[in-house]
Amino acid sequence: MKRTTNAGITALVAIMSRPVAGVRGDTVVITLPGSPKGARENLESVIKLLPHACIQAAGGDSRVLHSGGIKKLEKEAGVAPSGETHGHHSHLYESGGLASDDAVGMTSGCGHHHGGGGHHAPTPRTQQVGELRSNDLSGDVARRHRSSPYPMISVKEAHKLVLENIPAPEIVKRKVDATLVGYILAEEVRAKESVPAFRASIVDGYAVVHTDGVGIYPVVGVSHAAPGELKPLEAGQIARITTGAPLPPGATAVVMVEDTRIAKTTDDGTEELEIEILASGLAELENVREVGSDMKTGDLLLSKGAEITAVGGEIGLLASVGIVEVEVYKKPVVGVLSTGDEIVQHDRDKDLSIGEVRDSNRPTLLAAITARRFEAVDLGIAKDQPGTLEDVLRDALSKVDVIITTGGVSMGEKDLLKPTIERTFNGTIHFGRVAMKPGKPTTFATISTKDNVSRPIFSLPGNPASATVTFHLFVLPALRQLSGFIGEDIHLAKALVTVEEDLVLDPRPEYHRAAVRVDRSGGLVARSTGGQRSSRIGSMEAANALLCLPGLSEVGDKRTRIPRGDKVEALIIGELKVLDA
Repeated sequence: MKRTTNAGITALVAIMSRPVAGVRGDTVVITLPGSPKGARENLESVIKLLPHACIQAAGGDSRVLHSGGIKKLEKEAGVAPSGETHGHHSHLYESGGLASDDAVGMTSGCGHHHGGGGHHAPTPRTQQVGELRSNDLSGDVARRHRSSPYPMISVKEAHKLVLENIPAPEIVKRKVDATLVGYILAEEVRAKESVPAFRASIVDGYAVVHTDGVGIYPVVGVSHAAPGELKPLEAGQIARITTGAPLPPGATAVVMVEDTRIAKTTDDGTEELEIEILASGLAELENVREVGSDMKTGDLLLSKGAEITAVGGEIGLLASVGIVEVEVYKKPVVGVLSTGDEIVQHDRDKDLSIGEVRDSNRPTLLAAITARRFEAVDLGIAKDQPGTLEDVLRDALSKVDVIITTGGVSMGEKDLLKPTIERTFNGTIHFGRVAMKPGKPTTFATISTKDNVSRPIFSLPGNPASATVTFHLFVLPALRQLSGFIGEDIHLAKALVTVEEDLVLDPRPEYHRAAVRVDRSGGLVARSTGGQRSSRIGSMEAANALLCLPGLSEVGDKRTRIPRGDKVEALIIGELKVLDA
């Protein structure tokens, strides 16, 4: 098909690459080519006919339409009269033509809105910059990309893009109990009361007036740690006291039981009547915790940004001053989705057919997320069908804060994630390839919800080792930042380790799975977990570290391996253990 421009130049139009049009209900549907140039040429060819088509689709009388009544029908339908260049469709034009190639996702403007009256183009919630890179799923398989359109970026660049595009953490109130572990405080916390709230003994012994000195004194009372009324103590009297118990009024020091002896008991020997004090030179408040000596009302207990750790100290501190609720940063809810027609449930009680693969990625990632004290949601398995994937993602966006998918991000005709994110959800793909081994196809995107909330999506490779490595490298730091961690606390801990065997280098920077142990001298030694194929989940078994091996291009052609005994940097992903003797 050809069209003639205003300049009289005949141009070839690619209309035949998308020969599909029709009516659904009262909506006209046409398809356009995937390229901006082809879409522009096609749309220019039919744009003047669309008001007429929309009117007919809406139930207009075709006899009136063809007998000169078009102006009236156009007015009733709310569209600009034919021939006008600055009416309803003027937003599609620049200097009499369509917008530039940078305009993405343009619509014809004839979608019907039932309730607003007239026709308008839906407004995307996010704006794409430049041309869409993902495959057009409506196109033929022969037209898909033969090489990735996404630039290869470094791990450092990928980290930067992830952390720059993670939404700010939300603040919530949480009870002070065991479930608070792992949260980050969003406020500074001050003591609401002093600790101790009374003068307390730090030893078992006898409460005394410190100026009385050595001698034999009558025992006039007992002070236990249990609360109760205390009889005031006068000079020349003592009271038996236990550790942590309050001093009786009038007492100024405590003598340790080791510095006394019994002078007199009851006839049956069960009660002390008189005690001889052997210690001389007692200081005022000796063996006594003064009111507020641990903390005073108003003292800073915990700073904003402090982590509530599993050691328990922070919870104990808060509980000691009666704080029952604190503001913390909300932990993200993380959904995990596997994709692929070949993927089946790992616990299916049936032998595999040829081509089927048990899903190990989802159980692995759900376990890793839960172990890091985040809430994990199992999103199941999505088959390689655009509609199915769209439905699963749409449901996930409504109930989780972060989505992790595995599979469907490489170059196959069934790799649907990038097109679905970019073309169906108007999402932004921040990167689609990373220069690393394993995990090159790792993809990071964000989608804005109808509430204008950004949802991060990590589309990890389908190979099990790749998915696990990239989870720790990219997803975990994002989850920590989203939970309120800042600075270096976002990232995995690093350590220098000594390798126990030669390690062959790859052209790409590699994250080599290894088991790191503490040796008898206190040093850290690393042993490879064996074959490092990205499909081999066994390389993660017993792994607690990723050895950061440089790519060949970084070290030069003369060095092809890391020799045994050399030190390399390791990212610690699990608990360190002591090496067996």
